[in-house]
Amino acid sequence: MRIKQVRSGIGNSWKMRLTLEALGLRKHQSEVIKQDSPALRGQIKHVRHLVEVTPIEG
Repeated sequence: MRIKQVRSGIGNSWKMRLTLEALGLRKHQSEVIKQDSPALRGQIKHVRHLVEVTPIEG
């Protein structure tokens, strides 16, 4: 999965900012590629309004 941060974590709770850091997203517009898992989907669910998720085929 390709995860891109599209909104800033500023103004959100500290838990959301920690979740963004745990996903590897440090700055606005940064992207990471992660292996799909239930734990990852749970993290994405908490910050779904701040990130954009694109599945990668292959």
